[in-house]
Order: sequence, then C-alpha cells, then structure tokens
Amino acid sequence: MLHLCKVTDSLFISNSRSACDENLLAQERITFCINVSRQQPFPAFRHIQTLRVPVFDDPSEDLYRYFERCSDALQSTVRNGGKCLVYCKNGRSRSAAICTAYLMKHQNLSLVDAFKMVKTARPVAEPNAGFWAQLQKYEEDLKMRHQGRSPTS
Repeated sequence: MLHLCKVTDSLFISNSRSACDENLLAQERITFCINVSRQQPFPAFRHIQTLRVPVFDDPSEDLYRYFERCSDALQSTVRNGGKCLVYCKNGRSRSAAICTAYLMKHQNLSLVDAFKMVKTARPVAEPNAGFWAQLQKYEEDLKMRHQGRSPTS
C-alpha cells in the first residue's frame, strides 16, 4: 500500500514508490522532496522542489555532512508554508536519519525524542548503526552550540 507517513504537520517520510505517486503528493500538498539515495527516482512534477542526498544505506557512508543542509532546507520550506517529504528506497534508514536530524535541530528535541516521533509516524524506521552514531555526534554538536544560551521553548 502506498502512503506518506506524517511526522509533523509539515514533514512526511516514505519509501520511493510512495514518493513518486502524484496523487499522494497532491493530496498532502507536498512542495519539497529530499531524495536520500543515489539511484531512486524523483517525482516527475515541476511544481515540487527537490534535493538529492547521494548516499547508499551503508553504515560507512557520511550522512552527517548533509544534516545541516537538509535540516535548514526543510525548515525554510516549512517557514514559507510548504510541506516536505523525505524519502529513500524503503523509507527506513536514510530518510529516518534525515528527519531525526531535522527535529533535533529545529524543534530542539533530543535524539531519543526526535527518533520516537519518526518511529511513531513510520514504525519501520531504523537508521543503520553508522547513521545512528552520526546522529549521536550531531546531538553532541548541537548541545555544544547551544551551551551558554538559554533553551528556547
């Protein structure tokens, strides 16, 4: 069954088959897609902005270097009233890691709380061990940046 899993009102996660379904994208009014794969297709719609993160679902891949760019692109889309979809082949590892990083940065959530939101939306979500380690490093880096500043609510 094809469907988009809703993480927040403006953020969805799915596999590539669902991501390329024109009816699903129109139904949820998706305006921006992040394709976290080297080979999966993009939706064939001109009105949707796209970004490719060319990584394989391999623990040795450096997904960390894309966390900031993806998180900020998602936040910019949300701030402008758009809706985002993050997907990879199966909607399990790569896309889950990118969604988790976004929630950590822009909703000030811990890694555990951010991942719970993603896992609740998409129960098959399970970043591979390498991506999980990179998310742990990202959490530490975000904490370091926020030290000295009062937490925002």
